[in-house]
Amino acid sequence: MARRAALNRVSTMGLVSRFVLGTRVDATSYEDAARRLMRWAREERPAYICVAATHLIMEAHDSAALRQGVNGADLVTPDGRPLVWALKALGAKGASQVRGTDLMAHVMERAARENVPIGLYGGSPDSLEELVRVLESRFPRLRVAFKISPPFRPLTPEEDEAVIKEIVSSGARILFVGIGCPKQERWMIAHRDRIPAVMVGVGAAFDFHAGRVRQAPRWMQAAGLEWAYRLLRDPRRLWKRYAKHNPRFVGLFLLQLLGMLRIGEESGPSDLESLLVEEPPESSHDHSSRVAGRR
Repeated sequence: MARRAALNRVSTMGLVSRFVLGTRVDATSYEDAARRLMRWAREERPAYICVAATHLIMEAHDSAALRQGVNGADLVTPDGRPLVWALKALGAKGASQVRGTDLMAHVMERAARENVPIGLYGGSPDSLEELVRVLESRFPRLRVAFKISPPFRPLTPEEDEAVIKEIVSSGARILFVGIGCPKQERWMIAHRDRIPAVMVGVGAAFDFHAGRVRQAPRWMQAAGLEWAYRLLRDPRRLWKRYAKHNPRFVGLFLLQLLGMLRIGEESGPSDLESLLVEEPPESSHDHSSRVAGRR
């Protein structure tokens, strides 16, 4: 029992944290997460932050390399309400939800006030331009130093190097990455030593802030039903994801609570470049497959 409790419990940077199916999740808050992020940005410290929902937890459960990478993040916030419940069940009684979309707004407000330049990586060209217009209207003092809409395919080494150079030369101290889970986590992990900025994987936040996709009502978010709202709005694309991950998450987490699942131990390859090998190439498809699909 004591050993199991130790594996469920980890202390990260003064935070109460827990392993959920082997992946670390931190019991942070919007205020705490934004404060840490802005401090790292002012210190010009490279860092990456994962915003975790059930989807990411299950992707990490299925990939030892991805799990190792997420566990090495500077901060892992509980984006999904089920993860807040999981943290509380594991003893983190003060856990609260920290959604990527809302965290992005908190950080944007602080970045505008403190004159910290930000960058945007993700979205289609049209949606990215629309997002910038919305952000500049909402935060007039915000400095958007960099924005790029990557292609719907893996970058060539030459293209990747060019993107890195552009990000570095822009001077952006905070980089919001919105290319979908788990692609954005793999990308941040692979670039963590090459981009001198705080990277934050924010999933569908670009489309939410641009107004291209409606968010679930607050009462559905609070009830842990955001997935149902999104499924009703886009069943053709999302049903396989939820059918694959949601039942397994519930069953496996119950096994964890009962002490019947080995968790919280480092496993998998130490070379995180294997993340790039694990990721299947993206096929060409229209913008509708990316809208509302990032989390």
